[in-house]
Parts: sequence; structure tokens; C-alpha cells
Amino acid sequence: MRALGIILIVAGVVLMIITGINVTRKEKVLDIGKLEINKETTTPINWSPILGGVLLVGGIAVLLTSKKNA
Repeated sequence: MRALGIILIVAGVVLMIITGINVTRKEKVLDIGKLEINKETTTPINWSPILGGVLLVGGIAVLLTSKKNA
């Protein structure tokens, strides 16, 4: 249980610091013989830092309850 608590704490801190990522996809628009035209699209994926705070608090709670049982 302690390992789970530590993983939740680390994930919570990371999610609070990094609040989103960008995903880039490359799509083929036109392909005529040797001529090829590609288009890159960027899609942002964002999450709230509150999610990181919830994971952090949950990880601390797991650590505290695992110490009491050990």
C-alpha cells in the first residue's frame, strides 16, 4: 500500500506542474505519384491542476493509513 501512496503522490505533483500536452498528427492530404502533400494538426490535451491535488491528497491519505496498519 505504501508503494501505491508514493505513486499517487508523484503523479499528483507531476499533474499539478504539467497541466497539458500537445499531440501532433501527420495526415496525408494528397498523394499523386511522387507528389505528396501532408498536413500536421496539433491537438491540445489539458487537465485541471485540481486533479493533481486530488491525487496528492489521496496519496498522502494512503500513506498515513498504511503506517497505522503496519
